[in-house]
Amino acid sequence: MRGGPRGSSNYCPIILEDRRQSDGPRPFRSLDSCFTHEGFLRMVKEEWKGLGEAQFTDKLKAMIVPLERWHKDNFRDMDKKIMKFEEEIKKINDMVGDGVYDGTMEARRKALVTCCEKWYVRKELHWKQMSRSRHAKDIDKNTRYFHNLAFARRRNNRIDAFLINGRLIRNQARIKIAIRDFYKNLYHQEESPLVGFRDGLVEMIGEDDALALEVQPNPKEIKEAVWDCESCQVPGSDGYNMNFIKRCWIEIGSDFTAAVMDFFP
Repeated sequence: MRGGPRGSSNYCPIILEDRRQSDGPRPFRSLDSCFTHEGFLRMVKEEWKGLGEAQFTDKLKAMIVPLERWHKDNFRDMDKKIMKFEEEIKKINDMVGDGVYDGTMEARRKALVTCCEKWYVRKELHWKQMSRSRHAKDIDKNTRYFHNLAFARRRNNRIDAFLINGRLIRNQARIKIAIRDFYKNLYHQEESPLVGFRDGLVEMIGEDDALALEVQPNPKEIKEAVWDCESCQVPGSDGYNMNFIKRCWIEIGSDFTAAVMDFFP
């Protein structure tokens, strides 16, 4: 166990390390923090166009290799990059404390602080996305912290008092009986009518309606369906989340739309 860098916070994180064996290669995940880099979308656009007329799913699979390579070249060892900026900022602060100061040094310090803040934002986005992964949830689901969260939610959802026929009831057993009887009466049915398929329950739709059900969705309808999805949800089996799809749709434009439409035979 060791303390981590404080950064822009007032507290230092505690890092607990164990000696578990590696679970093998990590699966690919599209990371939202990559979009904070100026050259990421440009790289994605160039790689996507270079794949030509391949199918949409095939393009996504082929994009995994350049995305992993780009992330390794630009986002590897974020902690070391942040530490390097902090060390340079500390050197300048020490020089200012010793009386050495000029405009160039101040401009250098501001540039270092800006870069350091960018990397802190990227790191925060990275760990926020990682915290939503199923793997992280499965590891921590039996810890005392998550049990306390579950107990707190249970307390908040608890019904301590109930108004029944103008009387305030606090007895938990009577509250349960009242709730059960309410829904029992609400969904109670004296007898079930016997309705057959020949009694008009099922009607054949017209030819126009049948053809309308088989019409392929247009780009506008597909885009509306994509934009209705949560951007930062956990990535699917292919490793891409909806934020990646939306950003590529905006930046790549017609080439990306055409590939999506080809996905629908």
